Amino acid sequence: MVENKLQDSLKEGKTLYGPFSKVQDPAIVEIAALSGFDFVIIDMEHGSYSIESAQNMIRAAEARGITPVVRVTENSETLILRTLDIGAKCIQVPQICTKADADRLVKSTKFYPKGQRGMCRYVRAAEYTNIGPADHFGKANDSITTIIHIEGMEGIENLEEIVQVDGIDVIFLGPYDLSQSCGVPGQVNDPKVVKAMKGAVETAKKYGKYVGTFTESPENAKMWKDIGVQYISYAVDVGLIMNTFKDITNQLHS
Repeated sequence: MVENKLQDSLKEGKTLYGPFSKVQDPAIVEIAALSGFDFVIIDMEHGSYSIESAQNMIRAAEARGITPVVRVTENSETLILRTLDIGAKCIQVPQICTKADADRLVKSTKFYPKGQRGMCRYVRAAEYTNIGPADHFGKANDSITTIIHIEGMEGIENLEEIVQVDGIDVIFLGPYDLSQSCGVPGQVNDPKVVKAMKGAVETAKKYGKYVGTFTESPENAKMWKDIGVQYISYAVDVGLIMNTFKDITNQLHS
């Protein structure tokens, strides 16, 4: 079975970095791996990925030794099932606001007795039956990392209950949506946003959960690392490409 390197590294206390990806070309995953990133988030929510294109990105990630994380569009049992069946070991789910949302998610990501994930061995996750039933159905529950997005004040207010749900591994704090919920849309460094996020980090860590967030500068990444955030998403592939191109063209035209 493919190892979940992200899960192992978090347990070892390491801080991990990786970009969101919207470019539907496996080359971008290879470039992320070769540049030294630890993971890449295949963004089905804000990107135009299909299950088929996400599957090819997962293949590229595994070939280059970088962990593929798939952010799905919603807390949908069918979509989560299909994403896990194509071989995703790490799944990231947006807009988890209540304990009921978290409970429903765990039922979708875990086989019995922890959940009700649909059972099929004729899928990529089971190496098309090369992995036997005992190993696939028996070990999958421990090898899947479930990451939830807390993106609004409703989720922040319910976080104490949410983090106590068994089967939720990483609490990902979405600063942009949270800024909107705080009444300062786009101002991710506003004191209200930062205060809410720091409080959420404390709550999550109190219950032994790993914490993640999104950053766009090395300074912010260091700040969140210093307070205990281990899963740090650094920007988005299209933005990184745009900024690099702009820097080059500005120099050429100066």
